[in-house]
Amino acid sequence: MRPACRGATVRFMESHAPEEDDSEEADGLRKIIHVDMDAFFASVEQRDDPSLQGKPVAVGGSRARGVVAAASYEARTFGVRSAMPSVKALRLCPHLIFVPPRFEAYKTVSRQIRAIFADYTPLIEPLSLDEAYLDVTQDLKGIGSATHIAQLIRARIKAETGLTASAGVSYNKFIAKLASDQNKPDGLCVIRPGEGAQFVAGLPVRRFHGVGPRGAEKMAALGIETGADLRARDLPFLRQHFGAQADYLYRAARGIDLRRVRPNRPRKSIGGERTFERDISTGSALREALARIIDLVWHDIERLDAKGRTVTLKLRLSDFTLRTHARSLARAVAGREEFARLAEELLDSVLPLPQPVRLMGLTLSALEKKGEVAPVATVEGGGQLDLF
Repeated sequence: MRPACRGATVRFMESHAPEEDDSEEADGLRKIIHVDMDAFFASVEQRDDPSLQGKPVAVGGSRARGVVAAASYEARTFGVRSAMPSVKALRLCPHLIFVPPRFEAYKTVSRQIRAIFADYTPLIEPLSLDEAYLDVTQDLKGIGSATHIAQLIRARIKAETGLTASAGVSYNKFIAKLASDQNKPDGLCVIRPGEGAQFVAGLPVRRFHGVGPRGAEKMAALGIETGADLRARDLPFLRQHFGAQADYLYRAARGIDLRRVRPNRPRKSIGGERTFERDISTGSALREALARIIDLVWHDIERLDAKGRTVTLKLRLSDFTLRTHARSLARAVAGREEFARLAEELLDSVLPLPQPVRLMGLTLSALEKKGEVAPVATVEGGGQLDLF
């Protein structure tokens, strides 16, 4: 049976406290909604400046070392994507309009959206300013249907902020997140219990959370390109080739995800990394590469409204040797300039390197905790859930 999906037709790392194998497994089937705002930063800019509506817009810097933080759907038709160097974005779309980010404006809208969520459930797990998981197994208004709640939330977001959101509704977090991307923009996709494995089977593995471009390339070399291909491999094969990620992949290919929605789940670090097309050996080239990564990571730090005390530089050399170098402060890093200075000092401290560099990464960790964890509701029994 076809899933009920309806509606309008560089690698980042956010490390959280472990939950895949912890004791916080969901008790039975749940009703999970994943809400994801459509082209959030760019849509806020187009809403606030009507002259930008209908035009290709990129939030970010247009300078030589600038990076696209977000792109409107008009820009995406030209191939412009977030985390793309601005010079490349301009080559793809010469009439692209760059606007500087206004994170305070985005945070204000994000607070409006979360207030809407809180009218329906206390079980809200924000992933960033523009997306969150909601567990509505026991919703505050007694509505009972996760699909109807998702429709109400999307309608209220549109009415109260003037922006559109897409949503995925399903029985676990993994499927709900995949579903929210299925009918973007302004779409809704519902995957009911019993449909998850079929839904996942038809998707490319590159859409699985945690499978980056290089992971997808490795899978393709092993003949794994879809969820169905992944499901055909047994657990020993996956452990042989993918190590610690094998158990997650095995479950994901079967539509299984036992994680709870965890409000205020502590995030361990935020970062990004880049694998170079050619190994880099000169100090000037490494500094230029680091400048781009600083821009990328800082955009994500501001997007997530995060503060942390430790900056870590990761370098993988041409012989695959991994080197990490960190600097910790007694208080949170004050801003982008200090973050960049610490990263640059870390790189300077290890130059010259004994071998060229094939990968460079940068993270901010020792993050400050925010808020208290809300109580987790439970649901009695199991069986088919009324997602409708």
